[in-house]
Amino acid sequence: MEIILFGLLAVMLVFMFLNSRKRQKQMKAQQEEKATKTVPGAKVLLQGGLYGTVVSYDPVDLDKPAEIELAPGVVIEVHSQSILRIVEPTEDLESDEADEDDEDEAEVVEDAPADGIESIQVETPEETKARLERNNDN
Repeated sequence: MEIILFGLLAVMLVFMFLNSRKRQKQMKAQQEEKATKTVPGAKVLLQGGLYGTVVSYDPVDLDKPAEIELAPGVVIEVHSQSILRIVEPTEDLESDEADEDDEDEAEVVEDAPADGIESIQVETPEETKARLERNNDN
């Protein structure tokens, strides 16, 4: 009985060792890929959920902070390892959305009045007071 338990323990240890080696290789490959893709001008997602553009990044010295531009003229320094991933643009979705936007704009233009000004109904103070009194009665 003890031999079977030791055999199961040995199999589990070998499995754990092989699994950890595989995971380490995957992590190393991901880090190398991120280091090669993180160049100035690349869109990135930070671990805090912020999107930005890389201004400067040193893939060799990870202790040196990376500079990320969040908005035009707003550059922040973050730890190099706080860059979660590089954001890849999806061209298929962008082209489909652009086509849909063009169709929506065409519909809006057709529905718009000739002078380009929408009619807005403004409530007079008396109408507002009457509406509030009706709501309070209910």
